[in-house]
Amino acid sequence: MESSFIGNLDEWIKLQKNLLSTLKDMEKKEKTEDMDRLDLILASRTAFQHMMRTLKAFDQWLQDPMVIKHMPREMLEDVKNTSWELLQRLLELDIRHTSQFREMISKMSKEGKLDPLIWTRPVTEEHPERERRGPLSTI
Repeated sequence: MESSFIGNLDEWIKLQKNLLSTLKDMEKKEKTEDMDRLDLILASRTAFQHMMRTLKAFDQWLQDPMVIKHMPREMLEDVKNTSWELLQRLLELDIRHTSQFREMISKMSKEGKLDPLIWTRPVTEEHPERERRGPLSTI
C-alpha cells in the first residue's frame, strides 16, 4: 500500500515537473507578442485545462484520508495561503477582462461595428432581459 501510494506521488511530481519544464521552454521559444490571436486562445485554453486538472487533483488530495491524517499544519497553511492568492489573482483577471470586454462590446454596438452574423441584438447599458426559450411543441 505504502509503496504504491509513494509511487503514485512520484509519478505525479514527475508529470508536473515535465509540464512546468515544457511551459518554461515554450515561453522562451515563443514570446506572447509573436503569437497570433488563435495561438493566444489555444495557449490560454491549454493553461486553463491544466489548471483545472491540477485544482481537481488538489481538491481530491485534500479529501484523501492519508493526507488528512498526516499532513502537518504548516503544509496545510501553505496550501491555503497559496490557493487564496491564486484565487484572488484569478478573480482580478476575471473582473478586469470581463469589464474591459463589456466596455469594448458596448462601444462597438453604439458604433454599429458588431458582426451581425454573431450578434443580432443591440447591447444596452442596462442589464438586458434574458430571453427564455419556450417549451417545445411535441405535436
